[in-house]
Amino acid sequence: MGRGKANGIVVLTGAGISKESGLDTFRDADGIWAQVRIEDVATPEGFRRDPVRVHDFYNARRRSLVTGNVRPNAAHAALARLEAEWPGEVTIVTQNIDDLHEQGGSRNLLHMHGEMLKVRCDGCGTVVPWRDDLGTGDDCPDCAATGRLRPHVVWFGEMPLYMDEIYGALDRCGLFVSIGTSGNVYPAAGFVTEVRRAGTAHTVELNLEPSEGASLFAEARYGPATELVPAFVDELLARGTLD
Repeated sequence: MGRGKANGIVVLTGAGISKESGLDTFRDADGIWAQVRIEDVATPEGFRRDPVRVHDFYNARRRSLVTGNVRPNAAHAALARLEAEWPGEVTIVTQNIDDLHEQGGSRNLLHMHGEMLKVRCDGCGTVVPWRDDLGTGDDCPDCAATGRLRPHVVWFGEMPLYMDEIYGALDRCGLFVSIGTSGNVYPAAGFVTEVRRAGTAHTVELNLEPSEGASLFAEARYGPATELVPAFVDELLARGTLD
């Protein structure tokens, strides 16, 4: 499987891995973006125009994580096991804003689109954990400014987080695995091309159905993440090397 590269693994995860835990996806035909306009709730302009509406939207998402019956599934647990037992670096890059990877036991984790259970101050830039509803009357716990807190999520038109760390991990890896992604959200959709350009890492897509970039992967397996990911991790750990 290996191509003479280091024994590092980068795993990119998308909404497909969280869907089996009961969370709504954004881009399915009946997903969240089919019910609300992106421009209204997921852009800086929408937040400036109607912060109350944006807060209401994210408060509902946050409540589903805090009080709902949402738990990590077998795919999350398998990736945590891979990180714990693999004799090399394992980096999970997730487009998801939920905390299911953390609940499942993953530690070397980069939330490129932010985190639902954190808020950020537009005034001083501080980022803090937040599990309650958020409103325009809340004060920043750091600078005490009122009305400057926003969800710590990356909106359309904003730069994803941790890009230097992500590209560094991609450059070091010998295996790139994409799980549960649509393949049409950049820059994440371009990671497989980045790895292919270097020519030293194997690429695998694990998805319910082929993504838009499926043809770019050297290997593909299709089915539920809760079945594919544990089986794939078992194979990797049994082999113990990418060579």
